[in-house]
Amino acid sequence: MTVTSLSLPGRMWLALVCLFRVLFDARFALRIAALRDEPERASLPGPPPMGPGHASMADGDAAPIATGALQLLSLLQREGRFLDFVQQDVAPFSDADIGAAARVVHEGCRRVLHDHARIVSVRSEAEGARVTLEQASADVKLVGHVAGSAPFRGVLRHRGWRVEDLALPTLIGAHDPRLVAAAELEL
Repeated sequence: MTVTSLSLPGRMWLALVCLFRVLFDARFALRIAALRDEPERASLPGPPPMGPGHASMADGDAAPIATGALQLLSLLQREGRFLDFVQQDVAPFSDADIGAAARVVHEGCRRVLHDHARIVSVRSEAEGARVTLEQASADVKLVGHVAGSAPFRGVLRHRGWRVEDLALPTLIGAHDPRLVAAAELEL
C-alpha cells in the first residue's frame, strides 16, 4: 500500500514514534538525516553502519545528549505514562478504550512539552495553503512529484516543528539516566 497523505493525528503519532527512535537508534537517525538533507531521494539503502562519535546505549555509556533524551523520556513516562502506552499491545482493546487511554497519555505528554520545551512551527502558513518556495532548504521537505528546480509551488501538508528551547530539570546526586521509570512494588 502506498501512502500519499497522512492526517494530522497520524503525523503526530509518527513524529512521536520517530522522535524516540531517532534518540535511541543511531542508525535510524542517520537515515532520517539523509532524508532531511536529500528530500528528492525516493528511497534509501539499508541502514548505514554507525560511525565514530555515535554513542550506543548497549555499551552502558550514556553520552550527555543521550542523558537529556533519557531524561525527557522519563518525564514523558512520569507525567503521561508514555512508555506504558507504547509498550502495551493494544490489539485486544477496543478503539474506544485506546482513545480513552490516548487522551490521558496526550494530556500528560503535552504538559511535559509545554513545561520544558518551546516548540514553534517551521512555516507560518495554514496547512492546506498554497506556498511558493523560492529555494530548497533543509527545513522544508519536498514531497509528492518532485521534479525541476526552484521555485517550487505546492500545498503545505505540514507546518513542521522546531524546538527553540529545551529546559530539563537539573539532575541531583547519583542517577542512572537509563532508569526512566522505576518498578513499583506495592506493600
